[in-house]
Amino acid sequence: MDGRDLVRSVSVVGAGWAGRGLRTVRAAWRRRRIDAAGLPRRGAERARVPGQVEDVEPGPGGGLIRFGRSELRITVALNGAVFWGWDGAGPQPSYALAASRPEPDPRAVLEPDKDGGWRVVAERVTVTVSRHGAVEVCTPGGVTLRRDLPPRWWEPVGGGTARWMQRSEVAADARFFGLGGRASGPRLRDGTYRLWNTDPGRAFGPGDDPLYVTMPVQLVVADAGTHLVFHDTTWDGTVVLREGEEGAGSGHDRAGRCELRMDGGPLRCWVIVGTPARVLHTWASLTGAPALPPAWALGHQHARWGFGSEQEVRRIVAGYQERGLPLDAVHLDIDHYDDHQVFTVDRERFPKLPQLAEELRRDGVRLVSIVDPAVKAAPGNAVYDSGSAVDAFVRDASGRTVRGVVWAGESVYPDFTHARVRKWWGGLYEERLRQGFAGFWHDMNEPTSFNAFGELTLPRSARHALEGRGGDHREAHNVYALCMARAGYEGLRELSPGERPFLFSRSGWAGMQRYGGTWSGDVATGWPGLRASLSLVLGLGLCGVPYSGPDVGGFDGSPSAELYLRWFQLGAYLPLFRTHASLRAGRREPWEFGAEVLDHARVALLERRRLLPYFMTLAHLARRTGAPYVRPLWWGAPEDRALRDCEDTFLLGDALLVAPVLDPGADRRAVQLPRGRWYDTVTEEAYEGPAQVLVDAPLSRIPVFARAGAVVPARGADGGLELEVWAPARGRTGGGLVVPDAGGAWDEPEIERYVARRQGPRVVVTRGREDGSAEPPYPVRVRGLG
Repeated sequence: MDGRDLVRSVSVVGAGWAGRGLRTVRAAWRRRRIDAAGLPRRGAERARVPGQVEDVEPGPGGGLIRFGRSELRITVALNGAVFWGWDGAGPQPSYALAASRPEPDPRAVLEPDKDGGWRVVAERVTVTVSRHGAVEVCTPGGVTLRRDLPPRWWEPVGGGTARWMQRSEVAADARFFGLGGRASGPRLRDGTYRLWNTDPGRAFGPGDDPLYVTMPVQLVVADAGTHLVFHDTTWDGTVVLREGEEGAGSGHDRAGRCELRMDGGPLRCWVIVGTPARVLHTWASLTGAPALPPAWALGHQHARWGFGSEQEVRRIVAGYQERGLPLDAVHLDIDHYDDHQVFTVDRERFPKLPQLAEELRRDGVRLVSIVDPAVKAAPGNAVYDSGSAVDAFVRDASGRTVRGVVWAGESVYPDFTHARVRKWWGGLYEERLRQGFAGFWHDMNEPTSFNAFGELTLPRSARHALEGRGGDHREAHNVYALCMARAGYEGLRELSPGERPFLFSRSGWAGMQRYGGTWSGDVATGWPGLRASLSLVLGLGLCGVPYSGPDVGGFDGSPSAELYLRWFQLGAYLPLFRTHASLRAGRREPWEFGAEVLDHARVALLERRRLLPYFMTLAHLARRTGAPYVRPLWWGAPEDRALRDCEDTFLLGDALLVAPVLDPGADRRAVQLPRGRWYDTVTEEAYEGPAQVLVDAPLSRIPVFARAGAVVPARGADGGLELEVWAPARGRTGGGLVVPDAGGAWDEPEIERYVARRQGPRVVVTRGREDGSAEPPYPVRVRGLG
């Protein structure tokens, strides 16, 4: 018995932690006993390295290189992505990849290199393998982007899962981004980052790591080029990053370093080289196109843990309507359930939920339901009974159903890594659709189990199907939420085939964009939490998840009027624009913060409503190209070091630059501008970049700039679509894309392309067509002419 855990048990029971005291103590000890009996004991280990090259076997797109104690399979895909797998590992099976193995590039050839090594030469990349197993990725011009040193494994002497380590070097000027949702980003400084999806159990800030969504996906940006690296293993691990240092021309640069240590799984890797846009496009082709949200999901959404009745929901909606504030959705948290049991309704507080949903829908407001994975372990509970009938729940190594403690009490957990279980779970959403819900919010799906001590999740020895391969929670944990999202998304597509599902999830893994998006989780109320909100959205977008956003105002506590307003103004330019707060937090309705905040919040809401056609266009482009809506400032110029280090400003698509206010008391702020002419969208004053400019940022707004020549689809005064065109500089042209959307149907509309030209004092806008050009079919409003 661990004395520290015993002390924790006594203190938790004494405190009655969140009203769950004794049950969480029992759950923690039960979890420990299950793992003690079910996890293999790690004894003596034997270290191994690849050894030296012995022979090769060329194959499509590359080949197999055999070493003395391992073998390396390397393939360049037709889309330019490079795969390599040690010990003969192939791309499949994989939870990240959207389809079968990508087609190899027949033009890529394996040929001898110097000093007994080999190399694969392709159109966009050259991969060199030394005779000891170091792997270098180079540009076609021969510049090295990364060098992976020979890996090392530690294998249990008696057999079992091997741990492994991979050390890598990148350019001295390189910057690291990604690794999922990281509050301290978007640029990842020197430090250790864990790859284990984690419910922190409290509101978090920039210093907390890991959080709900971790991914072994890094985007590395350097002068020589940009590359994405993805280590395709779902096991627990750590990434240690060390940025490099340049020797001021002395030739003594220190390379940037990355050390990846994994507790198991295959050592296999994908590397994609190119511009940021090309890299994310290729990444989406590998892991799947982002799900397209229905149009209403790009509007403003209001949530709270504590909407305890139909009357309260009506009161909130009426408050928006009476004050002329746009509202597109209301979210119901766990308090609308019957005793916190998933797929149920408290009939006393919500006696006519379908009628409420229909009334709200007539006013343009949808209802969104929270969905937790844990099922109350009680015979008579319809979900528990039906799940038991299909053997849906996770078991331990002895074959007993694993139990945890969540809001409903003693609960069991579906094994979403089994196709039969996903099919069963997806069918349960029929009850939600009958209640009138139009969207779904997956929560607590790391998965979380309340424990007085130890990890807040299932035992690591818990057994999972893993698509028939079989394994335990060490391998299944990080993809549990991904598989739950798949179950919900596929179920909704079958139940309501004419509508695009709306689903977002607190946890997930590489490829989660196929089924929807995510949100920040329980971000702490405070200025650091505001800054972390932007970091999370930017970092997730660079991992291929374009739709995300924070709890506007923070999850806990009561924000000041200034903090709430600045968070609200930022949220108005993020993909998921949702206010939310905990049961014990202060209110989050805009009118609760006084008349001045209400007036300024109304401006932000109306601007979001005006820009909905632009957000919808960005959503369609994300689906087709993988490009995130919210992009770092260096997106179009990764070689610009000043932009690489700018973390408080972002691009919204190609047309707009947003500079949120992230510090208290600020009424001016410095803004870093990329190359070109940029217009302040309120004053229409023009600024020339690259430059850093000081601009006004009064409480009434945050600075937003439009790129000269941009064509932005927007909502006109009559509610129809119009083209807002920002005047190109003299002698220059501009343009933009528009994707008109039907709202929620599956039709893929044509991408409309517009060109703006300066002709003397006028700006002429034409629509490009295969048979030439034509007049735009929408009204045109030109801005920036003075």
